[in-house]
Amino acid sequence: MSTPKENFIKLMKNDSPEWLGDPWDCFNQNFMFRPAIFDAVTLATIAQPGQVGVKNAWGVTLDWPEGQPGQIPHITEENKVIKDIKNWREYVHFPDFEHLPWHVVDEMFPNLDRENLLLMTPSFTGLFEFSHFMMGFEDALMNYLLEPEAMYDLLSAYSDWKIEAAKHVIDHLHPDIIQFHDDWGNKRNLFLPPAVWREIIKPHYERYYGYIKSRGVLIQQHNDSISGELCSDMVDLGIDMWQGVLPQDDIKGIIERTEGKLCLMGGFDMPLIDNPTASEEDIKKHVRHVIDTYMPLGSFIPCITSVISVYPNVDQAIHEELNRYGAIYAQEHF
Repeated sequence: MSTPKENFIKLMKNDSPEWLGDPWDCFNQNFMFRPAIFDAVTLATIAQPGQVGVKNAWGVTLDWPEGQPGQIPHITEENKVIKDIKNWREYVHFPDFEHLPWHVVDEMFPNLDRENLLLMTPSFTGLFEFSHFMMGFEDALMNYLLEPEAMYDLLSAYSDWKIEAAKHVIDHLHPDIIQFHDDWGNKRNLFLPPAVWREIIKPHYERYYGYIKSRGVLIQQHNDSISGELCSDMVDLGIDMWQGVLPQDDIKGIIERTEGKLCLMGGFDMPLIDNPTASEEDIKKHVRHVIDTYMPLGSFIPCITSVISVYPNVDQAIHEELNRYGAIYAQEHF
């Protein structure tokens, strides 16, 4: 029988998997962010749970209040880092890699199971997210349209830094997967016109992802927003998994257009079930619906679109039903 690591790869490739369950069970676990092991670059550039108003290595003000599953930027006119995009070099100071806390990583994760479980590291603050972290959402959207050359240059420099960061992470931890975080839209549409995204953002992903693939590492793109218009671009970029695909998107059409070259992970409507009023049975019924609706299409793995839920009982109910009903589904269809 396949190990969890081997079976996940089979699911990802739509290549005769042996069982279906909670996909995060196939990964070495992190108490803060379940499926991804925090590396030294991540630890040096994010807030910690419970911190509010803390500045990261870029000078961006972040909030991670108790009960929230992750950090969010708190950008005002007074604290935004880039105040004039034409002169962004005056404001942006790239963190160095000289004193990364690798000893902390080694202490946090002393017994990683590389034989049976996958090792995934996160790469938070993707290219689009970096732009609005540094100047605020309104300025970023305006500058993509009014100052495209300056935005292109900023993201080019940031991508150079991300490639160097990836080199340190891969050299030290040798991950199987890097999960790159960049939400490109909301539950209704993309934030940028596809032509703008392709002109200003895509070329830098090509370089960054090209480096990761050259090192033999799989790419999992976290993006829990409507982005179906970019699915062919994701294939072009070598993305192996789009994690966070929403049921509001055309999942069936995306799978057909990408011809099995892009594994979709997600399918859950989290606001519907990740709330105080959803009962355990409501959550488990939704899990069964996602499996029955999307698994027959192939190139699909059901999972929490937001990676982890806001309410812990939701994580637990999804976990239990993915394993219980997933086993039934696998017995009947695999």
